[in-house]
This record gives sequence, C-alpha cells and structure tokens, in this order.
Amino acid sequence: MRCFYKLMNSSIKLLKLLNQQFKSKRFINIGISMACSRYEYVKEYERDDSILPNVWIVIRVDGKGFHKFSKIHDFEKPNDENALNLMNNAAQTVMEEFRDIIISYGQSDEYSFVFRKETNVFNRRSSKLLSYVTSLFTSSYVMNWSNWMGDKKLQYPPCFDGRVVLYPSDQNLKDYLSWRQADVHINNLYNTAFWNLVLKSGLTNQQAEAELRGTFSADKNELLFSRFGINYNNLPAMFRKGTILLRKKVPVNEDKLKRQLIVPIHDDLIREKFWKTHSELLGKYTPGEYDNEDKSENKTCPEILARQIEKIKLDIKES
Repeated sequence: MRCFYKLMNSSIKLLKLLNQQFKSKRFINIGISMACSRYEYVKEYERDDSILPNVWIVIRVDGKGFHKFSKIHDFEKPNDENALNLMNNAAQTVMEEFRDIIISYGQSDEYSFVFRKETNVFNRRSSKLLSYVTSLFTSSYVMNWSNWMGDKKLQYPPCFDGRVVLYPSDQNLKDYLSWRQADVHINNLYNTAFWNLVLKSGLTNQQAEAELRGTFSADKNELLFSRFGINYNNLPAMFRKGTILLRKKVPVNEDKLKRQLIVPIHDDLIREKFWKTHSELLGKYTPGEYDNEDKSENKTCPEILARQIEKIKLDIKES
C-alpha cells in the first residue's frame, strides 16, 4: 500500500508540473476557447430542418393582404399588366440567384419556385431556402416598383409569406402546378365577369356577387360575350394562364450568340404537351432552346426578356 501511495503522489506531482508548463504557454488560447464554448450549448436548441433527399422542393410566396394593397395602389381591374410583370421581374431575380430553380409559375399575387431534386443549396435546409427566396423576392419587388408602376408611389411596404412543400414524384409536381393553373382559370374568369358588371354595368359589389352566385364557367363566358362583347379566349394569355418562367438558350445578337436567359411563356401546364415540349424539366436537366421564330401567344418576347437581352448586348459591347 505504501508503494501505491508513493506512486500516486509522484504521478500527481508530475501532472501538476506539466500543467504549469502548458498553462504558461497556452493561457490566452485556453481562455478564449473556454469563453466561446461557455455559450455554445444554445446551438443545441436549433432544430435540424434538412429536407429529405431526392424530392422536388417547391417554395411558394404569396402576397399578404394584397386585396387592400392593390386597392390602395389603384391596380387596374380585373388585371393590371404592369403589376403582373412586376411579379414576373421579382421572380426572375430569384431564378437568376438560384440556378437550381428549373421552373417558376406565377399568377395574381403568388409565385411558385421549383428546385431540382438533386439540389444541395444551403445543404437543403428548409429555413434557409425559404427565408432567402421570400426576402429576395420581396426586396426585388420593392426595388423594381418604379420600373413597372410608373408614377405610382409605393404607399407602404408589401409583404409576402412563404411555405416549403415537398413532392416525391414527377406526377405529384405536375399535379401541383396544374392545381395552381386551374386556380387561375377559375378566379380570372370570375373576376373578369365581376369587374365588368361593376365597372361597365354600374352594379355594386354586392349586386355583382349576387348575379354571379351559382353560375358555371359557361354562364360567365356567355355573360361576357352577350353583354360586353368579350370573347374570354381572346384575352391576353398571361391573364388566363399565368406566367411560366423557364431557362432557355436564347440568341442575343446577329451572330446567333446564345446565352441562358429567363424566358416568360404563357402555356397550358395542365396538358401533357407542355411537358413533352420541355422534356428537360423532368429529365437530366439542361436548359432547352428558345424558339425565337414562334410568335404565338404562348411564346412571346415581352419587355422582361428584352431587358435581359439588352443588358447582355451592353456587357458584350463594353468587354
């Protein structure tokens, strides 16, 4: 036992000596490390919100209180083309920032952004993706307000909420986008009939609502044509179908130089033809070619695309 205690005492003295030597050399480093780690335990309260692998990630932003917002800012009824293009411009900004967004779809005061299944942006953290997309969309909306709304002054800051939705299969994703486009068909037809009754027939909002209550799509189409001479199918496609944003290789000069740009089109997402035409979306993703010769209503070259082309031409000229 005596030998054991002697050995213990010797070991303790040796440890104290070594500790004094290291302490004199590493005092500052040890002090800083301890000061930082003292509070680091709070990180344990952060929730792991990593998104499941191999699923479509959809982030939808939606205007909060836009009924009031559009009224105060005197948006044209039933559709304000400039306000819709302002939304498209904000969505374009988001797509330029996130190359992993393969398609976006917008209508009214909402926009949906679809990320590739394989994306690893922000390590697929839901909170990061949601906050970044929503804040960038909102700030771009405010920043580009005067470019589209002219002399109308922004009376107060607009607000957009956002949500993340995951879809495991290609069909789930197609059904989601079809659902959002079906929403356009229903709401825009109703709004077009409603506002024509109010603005052209002089009905109050309550009277217009009462007249449209219980009517079907065919009834509203007939009302528009017989009373206001409006063929609903001849209205601008953006109003009836919403806006799809895709990455396409677009010729930007006379030499047929092509660049990847964000192209707005107004097509039927619900039909299978769309997915066959843009087969790159569900396959191994590579931006497709843009048909500049197609002058149909579905494939147009509006100002939002023209501005991108002009910017590239200017960059080429300056370089």
